[in-house]
Amino acid sequence: MSDCELINLTSENSRQLEKGLLLPVMEMFYSIQGEGFNTGKPAAFLRIGGCDVGCHWCDVKESWNAALHPLTIVSDIVDYVHAFPANAVVITGGEPLRYNMNHLCDSLKEKGVSIYLETCGGYTLTGQYDWICLSPKRNMEPRRDMLHMADELKVIVYDEDDLEWAERNAERVKQNCRLYLQPEWSRYTEILPVIVEYIKAHPQWMISIQAHKFMHIP
Repeated sequence: MSDCELINLTSENSRQLEKGLLLPVMEMFYSIQGEGFNTGKPAAFLRIGGCDVGCHWCDVKESWNAALHPLTIVSDIVDYVHAFPANAVVITGGEPLRYNMNHLCDSLKEKGVSIYLETCGGYTLTGQYDWICLSPKRNMEPRRDMLHMADELKVIVYDEDDLEWAERNAERVKQNCRLYLQPEWSRYTEILPVIVEYIKAHPQWMISIQAHKFMHIP
């Protein structure tokens, strides 16, 4: 079921959502990237509501139902992002690629904004990005074309079986894609030693930790 069906829309709002002129926004805030290759960089964060992947360990389950989050005019999103000195945005979710992101990305680029995408890779790419972080989920196999476009592969490790899943996806990304293993937060203490030993034996991988949670920032 699409989010157009989930949200109680007027016909006009439905058309605008399909064109990407409106997007269901769960939250926007300005902070420091805490994960993956761009850790430590300031950026605005745009969390889009709506996700049908259903990871049991997801720490933002409130993002899943798009109907809970207000449809927001893209120009308001752009104005918010452009107001901060970093002039950069991390687009995350939910799953942002459930929506048409062309208009948002075009509008951000007109302002010279750097755009970083976080996606499960299960949907067709819309929009243009400076960096694509693909975090594949077992519940929805990533598309082959998305694996080929990823600048960064970030696999969440809940248990040791996820290491095999990580390697299966790493075989399909482009040659210069950065490879990260990230402990699932609720099992950080248990799973981090496993990841450390694995990376010592498989040095093509690097560790990503959720540094923002240790710093107690959003």
